[in-house]
Amino acid sequence: MERQTKICLLLLVISTIFILYALVFTIPIWLVYVISIFFIPLWILSLGLITMAKPREEDKEARVEEPFTGY
Repeated sequence: MERQTKICLLLLVISTIFILYALVFTIPIWLVYVISIFFIPLWILSLGLITMAKPREEDKEARVEEPFTGY
């Protein structure tokens, strides 16, 4: 899980940098569209995966016995 958390944090930081770059600097409109299409969903996905990677105290043992099976 530590590897997944590190990758998600890296993607979160990269996405944040690109989103802030598009907000602050004047760039061509097509580049703003590319950033919004790819990096905003990537930011949301990485934030969600970071949140899911941290188990609650009562769920730690259950995750070892049975990994995430979906709902």
